[in-house]
Amino acid sequence: MPLSTTRRTTAVRTLAGTVLTAALLVPAATACSSTSDAPKSTTSAAAPATTTPATTPAAPDTHDTTAPAATPSAHSTAAPTATPGTRNTTKPATTTKPAASARTQTLVDGSTAEIRDLGAQRFQAKIVNGGQVLATLETTGTDAGLDANDMFVVLSMDGTVHSWMGGGHQGPGTFNLAGGWTAKVTKVGDLRYRAEIIGHDNEVDGTLEADQHDAGGVANGVYLVLTAGGEISAHT
Repeated sequence: MPLSTTRRTTAVRTLAGTVLTAALLVPAATACSSTSDAPKSTTSAAAPATTTPATTPAAPDTHDTTAPAATPSAHSTAAPTATPGTRNTTKPATTTKPAASARTQTLVDGSTAEIRDLGAQRFQAKIVNGGQVLATLETTGTDAGLDANDMFVVLSMDGTVHSWMGGGHQGPGTFNLAGGWTAKVTKVGDLRYRAEIIGHDNEVDGTLEADQHDAGGVANGVYLVLTAGGEISAHT
């Protein structure tokens, strides 16, 4: 008895296991049918799969082109152009120097000398007659002098102008001058004459050189002019 009872029970368990197995096969079949239909839906889902990588690289391309191009070009053009241009235009305008004013002096023949101080012991004298400039004297480290139609004019380094008429001696030769001076005039070249100014002790105290133009000087209050033609004159 106990053995037969045990066998029936076992049979029932086996049958139950068979039913469970059949039940498990039904969902499996359903799953298989759904998986067989999946490739159709995967082909339709392939469209989003291809569009997603295409849109992703497009965004960095537009970002890379616009961002660097706008920032350096606008910054580099505006900053350097405005600042140096303003400085260069304003500075030279403040360095203008007014022209030196002239003082006038009447000469012995009635003409006028317009004298200007050029600075650093430099003076300029323009001889004007009837509104026309006849001659110009300028001191450049030494006194200046000229013969203007037998009117001798000396412009000294302190801006003093002295004029007189006549009293000339034609060189070469040795001549007694005003103020007790003696002049020894020699010709040293074409339109070049030299005058040695000799004092009371027979020593040479100074020299005038006329090279292509007249020369002038002052010796102890005595004004002297030596022309390029070898004529010398002195006046106190």
